[in-house]
Amino acid sequence: MSVLKTYKLFVGGKFPRSESGRVYEVSDSKGRWLANAPLSSRKDARDAVRAARKAFGGWSGATAYNRGQILYRVAEMLEGRREQFTAEVADAEGLSKAKASAQVAAAVDRWVWYAGWSDKLAQIAGSANPVSGPFFNLSTPEPTGVVALLAPQRSSFLGLVSVLAPAIVTGNSVVLVASESSPLPALSLAEVLATSDVPGGVVNVLSGRTAEVAAPLAAHQDVNAIDLAGAAEDAELAKELETAAADNLKRVLRPSATDWSADPGTERMLAFLETKTVWHPLGI
Repeated sequence: MSVLKTYKLFVGGKFPRSESGRVYEVSDSKGRWLANAPLSSRKDARDAVRAARKAFGGWSGATAYNRGQILYRVAEMLEGRREQFTAEVADAEGLSKAKASAQVAAAVDRWVWYAGWSDKLAQIAGSANPVSGPFFNLSTPEPTGVVALLAPQRSSFLGLVSVLAPAIVTGNSVVLVASESSPLPALSLAEVLATSDVPGGVVNVLSGRTAEVAAPLAAHQDVNAIDLAGAAEDAELAKELETAAADNLKRVLRPSATDWSADPGTERMLAFLETKTVWHPLGI
């Protein structure tokens, strides 16, 4: 007998079932049943935010070099599970095995690319500012805090990596809402994160109805920023979430038509950084 896999949420470094006990059916591109995924509730979202906030201090306080090492370890683990992710991406996106394998390879390469930025981003995001007076004036980037990420709906793995990696490499902790129709690659990625030295709570993965899970995250007073990539195909939902996010002045990365296979640049890393400027008198 084949043993069917039970997919679970990833919150605080653990794998709980949804608080509500609900699941929903996940099908492949041809409508064939693949698995039951947890249907997250508002309480699951609040629990994930609490876990992310608890983990933020340690993760943001780690050296940039150490964060880069940990992300590189994630890439190593992804490489070791290439066949599993290839199969899941092929099912999710209706791709041939060769095309799905290329997507997975690109995602692993992108993860390594972001890992390499960990101890270099301060060079381009920080500055020594010229001032009129006997002072040093230095600007340095710092992570924003807890970031809610809505994973792209159609790019189940490459798009997922493209929104997750830049948020955590810069020291933020995140609550990730997986693609509603194709959540399995995200839930499998959580298993990799759990065994890759990423501290519990730095990444929390929820699956379910995007609108249902995203609403409490957008309105949550302890979420500092939100990436609306997963609402790119629903302008009304994006507008509602942005309005809710304005209540506590969250940073909002608006959705746009994105080619996830293109060079990502530094935009998504810089989007979730704050700038701290320090004045210091000369000669002391």
